[in-house]
Amino acid sequence: MKIFKKIIGFLLLLLVIAQFFQPEKNQGEITTVDPFITETKPNDVVHKILKTACFDCHSNSTRYPWYSNIMPVNYWLADHINHGKEELNFSEWATYSLKRKEHKMEEVWEEVEKGKMPLDSYTWTHADARLTKEEVEQVINWAKSVQNDYKTQLGN
Repeated sequence: MKIFKKIIGFLLLLLVIAQFFQPEKNQGEITTVDPFITETKPNDVVHKILKTACFDCHSNSTRYPWYSNIMPVNYWLADHINHGKEELNFSEWATYSLKRKEHKMEEVWEEVEKGKMPLDSYTWTHADARLTKEEVEQVINWAKSVQNDYKTQLGN
């Protein structure tokens, strides 16, 4: 029993020490998405949806919840955000080619239509990111419209 208590104590000590080592946070300026907003012209409702349901994981500016400083949750969040930004980063929109923008807008409406975005793991703790059927339709219609504009520019 003494060995068990020592092991538990050691593990707790490691957990406390680990709290002092944090992954790098994604805390750039939210204004980095301005070129995307200017170019794609979402209406006010869609803009709000993007801000509350998309930008935390798909831009260079994340609003972190209180639990983001707790190890190992902080590493899981950092990995999740990095993966999201690899797939689509609205802060980097101006660097995307026209063809890539067209494809990314297709992915936006497809993922939202299939219910894959926003992720369930995100909406569990961010109630404002849970989309109604009407909001889903608005995002899909906007994204399809933007995609079609890009297709026209590409000559497709």
